[in-house]
Amino acid sequence: MKYVFYFILILAIASIVFNATKLDINNLLQGESQIGAISIVAALCVAILMSIMLVSYKIKDKYEKN
Repeated sequence: MKYVFYFILILAIASIVFNATKLDINNLLQGESQIGAISIVAALCVAILMSIMLVSYKIKDKYEKN
């Protein structure tokens, strides 16, 4: 299950990089740039959630060994 979280985390980072290429700094919330900005925020949320899940699995493994 841990590897699934790593895979999703990598996909989220790839999505951030891809959508960063669509951003137009002068018109950040218009047209295709708006979709890119919203997608970056969503991918950041996914990356944070997957990081929390990975940390929770490490804590779980640590307490199961004792």
